[in-house]
Amino acid sequence: MSGTPGRRRIEEILRRESPQVLGALVRRFGRFDLAEDATQEALLSAHRTWQVDALPAEPRGWLIRVGYRKLIDLLRAEDADRRREYEWLRSDPRRADAAAPSGMPLARDDSLELLALCCHPALTDSSQIALTLRAVGGLTTAEIAHAYGVPEATMATRISRAKQTLRKAGARFELTGEDDLAARVSAVERVLYLIFNEGYTATTGLALVRVDLTTEAIRLTRMLVSARGDDPEAQGLLAFMLLTEARRDARQIDDDLVVLDDQDRGVWDRALIGEGSRLIETAWARGEVGAFQLQAAISAVHVHAETAVDTDWPQIAALYLWLERLEPSGIVRLSRVVAVSRAFGARRGLALFDDLDRMYGLSSDPLTAARARIVRAHLLDDIGEHAAARAGFAAAAADSANEVEKRYLDERARG
Repeated sequence: MSGTPGRRRIEEILRRESPQVLGALVRRFGRFDLAEDATQEALLSAHRTWQVDALPAEPRGWLIRVGYRKLIDLLRAEDADRRREYEWLRSDPRRADAAAPSGMPLARDDSLELLALCCHPALTDSSQIALTLRAVGGLTTAEIAHAYGVPEATMATRISRAKQTLRKAGARFELTGEDDLAARVSAVERVLYLIFNEGYTATTGLALVRVDLTTEAIRLTRMLVSARGDDPEAQGLLAFMLLTEARRDARQIDDDLVVLDDQDRGVWDRALIGEGSRLIETAWARGEVGAFQLQAAISAVHVHAETAVDTDWPQIAALYLWLERLEPSGIVRLSRVVAVSRAFGARRGLALFDDLDRMYGLSSDPLTAARARIVRAHLLDDIGEHAAARAGFAAAAADSANEVEKRYLDERARG
């Protein structure tokens, strides 16, 4: 955000109300694609006309009314093959009354339904993420494109196709049935987790962290926890984000990456640590342990160690073994290798790495190959095979598209 404090306040209001306006329009008209366009038009209109000292008494109501009119205009402008929607609109006088749309309770919170719609199973992971950030997070197409290192036109096409896919799939706005709700909320949690991880260590770019993405992931996850207060995995996910985000300011100094052991723990955000710890304790007490709760528990072990030497690595290794059974992914397996090496020695960690590599192809899988090279190089360095370690770090640096990480790996390659 930029500009004067007053203009920033307006931008904050618009970002907060955007998903509620979109939800109201989608719920009424059932057309996500046009409702999203109409919402953006309403936001632009507000940005042009609102005055800092004369804001509407009900900003959400103002935006919904303007968005309603914009959506009707869009429906009227559609091609002949979409005439049936316009006829449907005209068939009910209440729908055509743009001056005072009824049946749109301003107090209703559509956040969960909107998140679930953006994470519809008909969409790919990348489309789910893009649509969530655009429709619920309020990020611009340019901001999302920048975060993922693709041209704005590419991201605009991806978002447009996602909206059209939802329309063709006949995606419903309502969530009906506990099984459907549980499945869709699980998809929402996965997407929010991916957004946070991309922000915490950006795949590309000059910055190690994309604060806009981590902040947005935390905000949306808070929204999810508020809507699903009895869901221990949602609480675990938020706890993981907060406990991880608490270390953010210590991870980079003067554009250089600082590994966990070398971080100044006095810089860690104690308020976030306290909140995250309370959340994971509450979730854990329910006795329904899931993958996000385990990741939060691992983060809690790290942040509660007074020094790096005090870290309970055997406990972390056990938690990763548990996590691997629930979520047998390459990244989890590599993380367990690191924990085992710290708990029981680098040679044992290297033996485990070789075993898992033979069984699951960690070094050849495109999703884990880069990380596997880094882990193996660290293990080789720890057992004294420095030349092989430097070669591994050099290969990893050549593959990295994040400039901060690349500098760190280049330094390790130089010994």
